[in-house]
Amino acid sequence: MLKMVGLVLAMALVTYIIRVIPMAFIRKKIKSPYINNLLYYVPYTVLSAMTFPYIFYSTGNFYTALIGTVVALVSSICKRSLIVVAILACVAVFVGGIIL
Repeated sequence: MLKMVGLVLAMALVTYIIRVIPMAFIRKKIKSPYINNLLYYVPYTVLSAMTFPYIFYSTGNFYTALIGTVVALVSSICKRSLIVVAILACVAVFVGGIIL
């Protein structure tokens, strides 16, 4: 539990710092689309980088976690909603656990 709280606080700090630094040092409106996109996607990238490795240890079985991850990635590429992706991944892990 303490590790999880530390990870959440680290994620919050990193996300907050990324949002505050541009506001503190850049007073003018940023006109570059590249910089705007970079600043927009950095928090999502950091959250993904912190979350993704733990996906493979979440079920206690690497192969069921891999099945759930593949199903989630494929369904998200097919433009399914977040809840549908989560449900499909959970069902895939459950079925994979029964089969394996």
